[in-house]
Order: sequence, then structure tokens, then C-alpha cells
Amino acid sequence: MRLWSACFYRLCRYALIGPALYLRGRPKIVGRGNIPRRGPVIVAANHLAVLDSFYLTLAARRQITFLAKREYFDRGGVTGRLQRGFFSAVGQIPVDRRGGATASPALEAATRIVEQGGAWGIHPEGTRSPDGRLYRGRTGAVRVAMDTDVPLVPVAITGTRPDPSVPWWRRRVVVEVLEPLDLDPFRDAGATGVRAATDELMRMIGARTGQQYVDAYARQWNPPADQPDAA
Repeated sequence: MRLWSACFYRLCRYALIGPALYLRGRPKIVGRGNIPRRGPVIVAANHLAVLDSFYLTLAARRQITFLAKREYFDRGGVTGRLQRGFFSAVGQIPVDRRGGATASPALEAATRIVEQGGAWGIHPEGTRSPDGRLYRGRTGAVRVAMDTDVPLVPVAITGTRPDPSVPWWRRRVVVEVLEPLDLDPFRDAGATGVRAATDELMRMIGARTGQQYVDAYARQWNPPADQPDAA
């Protein structure tokens, strides 16, 4: 299955999807060398549009595994089977959108990815920004990075959010890969340190994208009041 996933990924990147992405977004990639070609790494980016994950993979020059909405795997019918097959083939992991304890299996799976030398990609906001602003990050990326001592690389993406006022041929996607976040100052502060490190991660991303920051979770991902802050 892993060989099939790698082959299907290369087919999508170089033949089916990659060329169309280059034509559509004319991506400018800055700091590509901050994502290692081999070895474990966590790549965390803001989330403006569906295509963010695809452009992030193009910037990385390696296969990145993301956590995908469980809804993508649970739908029925022919469309559901095709969708489930696509996400499974490219190595995506289903995640429960409610957060809290229900996210633990997904974070465990993400931990296995990096422990096996893979690259885990995540959008800490948990969902696409509803209005183009940058929302509070969930703590899963920092938690896994601290637990595994794996580099956590922030990525700032602009130009993917649809803008009817700008013709498509004038739009350009910019993917700026930043240096890994230094987690050492936050390690001895427990949950407070994890939260502070996540806030610093989002601050670094926002400083490059220029997005207005909102110190609240994006509406689609607000957990119930009795659920702890998780993925």
C-alpha cells in the first residue's frame, strides 16, 4: 500500500495535478530549503483555501501527509468511494473535527508518521479561514513536535483565497517557508508552554502573510465547552 501511495502521489504531482497548479497559481516559493528532503518534519501553514495543501506539497519537494476531515472517508455512494480511495491512496489520515479526546487517534497517527521519518503537514487553524483573517491555532502540531523532538516548520501562504476582483491570470500564489520554530523556551512550562508555542507559531505565520489575527478558533472548529483544546 505504501508503494502504491508513493506512485500515485508522483503521478498526481508531476502529471495530473502539479502542472495545473503551476499554470493556475504561478507559485513563488521562498525558503524551500527549510523543509528537509528526508527525515522527520512537521510543516504547519495557514489555511485560506482548499488548494493550500497542494501548493504546500509542491513547495516541499517530498510527499507530505495531512489529516483529512473524516467526512471525506465516511460518505457513501460512488462519489464517496472515489473520494475515500483518493485520500487513502495519497496517504491522508481521517480526523474527527470535534477536537478534544476524539482527536487523539489522529495525533497518534501523526506521531507515527514522523517517528517513521515522514513529513506531516497540518493547518493549525483546523479549517479554512472564513474571512481571510488568521485564526487561533490548535495545539496538535506543537504537542507532537515536543513529544518527538521533530522540527516544526512554519509556512506562510498567500494568493490562494479566491478574489473576484483580480483576474485569475494576474493572481500569484506565494509560499514562504520559514525557519523551524525554536521550541526550547516553551518545553518546561507544560500546557501553558504548548499554548504559548502555538501562539508564537501563528504569530510567525501572520507576520509574513499580513493577515489580521483573531484570538479565537475559526467558527467551524469551535469545540463544545467541555472539550479541552486539542488538535
